[in-house]
Amino acid sequence: MIESIKNTVHSFAIWAVGLVGLGEAFANYVYVLIISMLPIIELRGAIPVAFALKLPPVPSFLVAIIGNLLPIPFILLLITKVCQWMKTKNGLKKIPLYLEEKVEKNKEKVTKYGKLGLYIFVAIPLPGTGAWTGALIASFLNFKFKDSMIAIIAGVLTAGLIMAVFSYGLLGLIF
Repeated sequence: MIESIKNTVHSFAIWAVGLVGLGEAFANYVYVLIISMLPIIELRGAIPVAFALKLPPVPSFLVAIIGNLLPIPFILLLITKVCQWMKTKNGLKKIPLYLEEKVEKNKEKVTKYGKLGLYIFVAIPLPGTGAWTGALIASFLNFKFKDSMIAIIAGVLTAGLIMAVFSYGLLGLIF
């Protein structure tokens, strides 16, 4: 199933870029951008994919950062309203309840240290952490938008550097 999703996303990127006539190399950057925008995967998956596609590290890093940050303002500004609306729809009630459970599970890690806690939570490239979850937590805990964006941007940059060193450094030595 994951292989099928990967092929579909990559095919879409090649198709979309082909419409503009920019070629497969550019399509690979679009692929990295799309992967970095996905929840859970984010740039933690996009940077190793860029390495596997033999894309240069600096532009790959920048594309992954941009892709990872694109959804964040929308999450910060809209997620609580969307969740409130979803709770009024029978078929969608489980989604906001799941998100609230995820926030509750990670809330203590962030609230103990405030903005620094949010930064650390986003910066550590482990499953269940990252910009999406950090933005969700910040939104549900009513953190200020500006403070949240600064902490999340700094966390994404740190996580990106960690993943770039891992992918292009350690994996580069092995492969």
